[in-house]
Amino acid sequence: MHATIPAMPKGIHLILQSGIQSAKIDSNLNDLLDLAGGKMLAEGMAILVKLGFGFLISEGLGGNKAEKAISFFEDNFVIKDPNAENGIRYYQGNFLIRTKKPDDQMNVWIRFCPDPSALFMGQRLNPAAIVATEALSEAQAEEIEHDPQRCDLVIRFKDTQAILGLVQRPDPEVVQLLLENLVQITGNFGHMFKFGSIGKSAQNFLEN
Repeated sequence: MHATIPAMPKGIHLILQSGIQSAKIDSNLNDLLDLAGGKMLAEGMAILVKLGFGFLISEGLGGNKAEKAISFFEDNFVIKDPNAENGIRYYQGNFLIRTKKPDDQMNVWIRFCPDPSALFMGQRLNPAAIVATEALSEAQAEEIEHDPQRCDLVIRFKDTQAILGLVQRPDPEVVQLLLENLVQITGNFGHMFKFGSIGKSAQNFLEN
């Protein structure tokens, strides 16, 4: 558990960084988001998370990149289930990233494999269908947070600066973030471990 909880914010960091890489965004992004405030940060994070997973899942032109993409998808999102159609189902965790300050308007809803029928385009993976992300208002986030059908886990940062600080660090000191109460995690423990596992897998993907 100790190893998995720190992996969760770091997983967010890695997915955001892969989104920045895939979009070829320069280092001025954080300054722009800082000036724009929480709503813009939420919208930017929603885009970067989607781009990040698209980057990881994209099979590219084939070869080793395609094999890595398929392996990443199967290891993280395919679940063998004899009671499911064709013996498999897909991981469909729902996560909400917020801050403790309502005035921040920083709320991002992340849903994995929301539409399993869209996961493949013929025999190829559809990178756009792996994750759905949406920036929410405070009212929308409050409603979703208390709906167990739409929210499995809440990752709540102290404020927007805590999120920007995470993205800016090349290797975030996640344990320190937890000790300093800059991030809190609540919800279903099963999804907590799963999200940590996805984060570690993303790290391995990007480093190899």
